[in-house]
This record gives sequence, C-alpha cells and structure tokens, in this order.
Amino acid sequence: MTAPIRILIADDHLIIRQGMRLILETEAGFDLVGEAADGAEALRLCHDLHPDLVLMDLRMPGMDGLTAIERLQAELPEIAVVILTTFNEDELMLRGLRTGARGYLLKDVDRQTLFDTIRAAVRGEMLLKPEMLSRLLLRVEAAPERHASAAALELTERERQVLSAVARGERSKEIALHLGISERTVKAHLASIYNKLGVDSRAGAIATAVQRGWLPSHAAE
Repeated sequence: MTAPIRILIADDHLIIRQGMRLILETEAGFDLVGEAADGAEALRLCHDLHPDLVLMDLRMPGMDGLTAIERLQAELPEIAVVILTTFNEDELMLRGLRTGARGYLLKDVDRQTLFDTIRAAVRGEMLLKPEMLSRLLLRVEAAPERHASAAALELTERERQVLSAVARGERSKEIALHLGISERTVKAHLASIYNKLGVDSRAGAIATAVQRGWLPSHAAE
C-alpha cells in the first residue's frame, strides 16, 4: 500500500483548520499530522514532524506565510507547500508561488479540488483553476504595459508553448502528446525554463509569467 500523504495545516483561524481537518478525514490516503496558528509554529512543527505537505495561510500574526515559505525552502525544501488564499490576495499569492509554493487553494475549496491539488503538489505538479488564472491574466493586462525582460526573450518558441500548456494545467504526458514530443523532452524544456526564469517549480514559472505579462489571455481557456 502507498503511504498516506502527511499534511500540516498553518492558519491562524481555528475554523479554517477545523474545516480542513474534517474534509481530509473523509478521504483515505491523507494523514493530518499537525496544526499551526502562525508561521513560526509551522516551521517548528515541520522540523519536528517532517510532513509531506503544508497547507499555508499567507496572512498570519508573527511570522507570516510568505516568510515561512522562504524559510522552508531554505531549510526543508523537500516539503511541498500549497497556499491557502482568498480572492483579494492575488499579489501575495503570486509572491508565494515565486518563493517556492507548488500551488494554491481558495479557502472555500471543494473537497475534490483539495484532494487533487494536494496530490499534484506532492508529485511536483500544479493544478490551476482556469477562472483564477483568467482573473490574474486580466489583472495583468489592465496594468501599465511592460517591456519583455531578457529572460522572456531568451525562451524558445517550444519553451513558450510548454509554458502556456503548463499554465493550462496540463501534465507532462499531456503536453508531450499534443506537441508531438517525448515526455523526457518536455521535462528538459521545463528545466531550461526554470533555469532562465530563476525558479524551481511549475508554480514559480507560472507566477513569474503572470507577473510579467507573458501569458496571453487564452492560456487559461
């Protein structure tokens, strides 16, 4: 049998932690090993419990979620982080993804999306809600025009195709199929993209692309 995914929840609102606990307890394959009310406690518990994944709120007293994510990336990079966010935290969410979080969830998430996102993050993948990406892209398009950076110009046409597919939430196998290349080649393109953008995950690449206005609106369709 596959070992259950060990999860830690970090949120300063007790009702959020209780709600997530109740949902996770309904599904086999998940083990909620701890709860934290701030970033410092989350960091300490991660060192003590070594969970596979942390569900991390961004706005917490004391050490906030962004700082906690940065510390985890430096001290325990093997632990996946998924951001718990609300609709008015776009900029914070993007910063969290660039810092190293592997995905995000709205706090009123449905149970199946919660399960799928956790599993994807532990695999090193990212599931995107199309409506959230569409909103972020519209927000970027409404901002003042930006000049393409050197990194954007350095991306090859194939790398841009792979990045757009990642933004649509496609897995490496799906990208390989519709681009007519091998899955190994897709992973090589992803490694090159990460290197050029200075990130280490799909989430970071997408966050950087959204912030810099590189993704077209149809990327979310």
